[in-house]
Amino acid sequence: MSPLVAILIAVIAAVLGLAGGYAYRKQASEKKIGRTEAYAKNLLDDAMRKADERKKETILEAKEEVLRLKTELDRECRDRRAEVQRSERRIIQREETLDKKQDSLENRETQLNQKATQLQQVEDALDASRARQDEELERIAGMTQDEATHMLVSRIQKEAYHDAAAMVRDIEGKAREEGEKKARNIIALAIQRCAADHVAESTVSVITLPNDDMKGRIIGREGRNIRALETATGVDLIIDDTPEAVIVSAFDPVRREIARIAVEKLIVDGRIHPARIEEMVEKAKKEVDNQIREAGDQAVFETHQHGIHHEIIKLLGRLKYRTSYGQNVLKHSIEVSHLAGMMAAELGADVALAKRAGLLHDIGKAVDHEAEGTHVTLGGELARKYHESPDVIHAILAHHNDVEPQTIEAVLVQAADAISAARPGARRESLENYIKRLEKLEEIANSFQGVEKCFAIQSGREVRIMVKPEDVTDEGTRILAKDIAKRIEKELEYPGQIRVNVIRETRSTEYAK
Repeated sequence: MSPLVAILIAVIAAVLGLAGGYAYRKQASEKKIGRTEAYAKNLLDDAMRKADERKKETILEAKEEVLRLKTELDRECRDRRAEVQRSERRIIQREETLDKKQDSLENRETQLNQKATQLQQVEDALDASRARQDEELERIAGMTQDEATHMLVSRIQKEAYHDAAAMVRDIEGKAREEGEKKARNIIALAIQRCAADHVAESTVSVITLPNDDMKGRIIGREGRNIRALETATGVDLIIDDTPEAVIVSAFDPVRREIARIAVEKLIVDGRIHPARIEEMVEKAKKEVDNQIREAGDQAVFETHQHGIHHEIIKLLGRLKYRTSYGQNVLKHSIEVSHLAGMMAAELGADVALAKRAGLLHDIGKAVDHEAEGTHVTLGGELARKYHESPDVIHAILAHHNDVEPQTIEAVLVQAADAISAARPGARRESLENYIKRLEKLEEIANSFQGVEKCFAIQSGREVRIMVKPEDVTDEGTRILAKDIAKRIEKELEYPGQIRVNVIRETRSTEYAK
């Protein structure tokens, strides 16, 4: 067989194979498509059947829901209709009741009108009878009604004036007794619960030396050491014949304390020359600054005050080295704070405000050696500068009556300041000033007309005045006491208060023979 024939046979066989495969695949595809169509038709029929069933169920549920809602609506309508009927019945009953009441009121109004007419007739008859009686009384008494009324009113006025004066006197006496008693109790309680230490006033400090040879070393060659000390500290060092002692003199207590500490450090160190003096003075200044800061913090802590400016705390600490009539000003300020707070608590006032104002009332004394003005004015300016409240500033300005006190806390600070300063032992007063004050008290009392004798007693806390009974009446004693008290307030400066006691006494003497 030739190759060409073989190739033709192979090609024919391939073509026949392809044709047979195509016919077979076509027949298989047609069978598969038929089966798929049948399956899809079954699915569609099943879905249609289920949809019809679901539709019927949904329609049935909707009908049931509509029936339920209709039943509820019918029941609610019946309830509403019943409630409306009940309301209508109540309204009808109320209208019937109101109609009955209106009829009753109309009947009562008619009766009242009749009674009013009868009363008016009776009143007219009484007025006519009263007029006839008044005419008869005027004829019998021989005076008109106005004259009788005036006479009666005058008599009643006199009696009422007398009774009112007696009542006022009794009320004033009772009020004074009660007020004095309560004030004494409050003040006694406040003082009982508060105590403060005090130091004696001094403008000098004494430094003890180990030996007298130390005086020469402090003076130095040609006085250079003592000059350096006085220049660096601003104080006067007094080295005299007092054995083993050097006196530091200065009006500024802080400078005096710095100088004292510096000299004591130099004595312990033993090296005394200008350079060492300057070094020790700087150390002493830092030490005193720390003590001032600690003293201010301690004062704030003791009085439970918070939010005070740090500069005011430093000024409070400076008061530790300030004295007034022998009384330490910082201790005095703490005591005034406690006293004012306790009295405010007893009276129901602002305790925190009273304690804060009491603590800061003398803050101006920390700078009164350095600035012009009274410690009251300086204190008010410092409080205003460091943003204290207006009430605190007012209490500071009013504690010596530089301005009139406008708040109860200002009055309490004023009273606490007087209590702390005036109580026995708090301050000392020189004998010369004490005698002058007593003489001035007696001089003021004797200058008034009608005064027979006067005595300053109780260390000048009371003036007892005897008056001439023929020149001064009982009522005049009160006026005289007020005038003398005003004169003392105007011309004298004194701590606390002075009692003016005017006594009028009439004595009658007869002899039996």
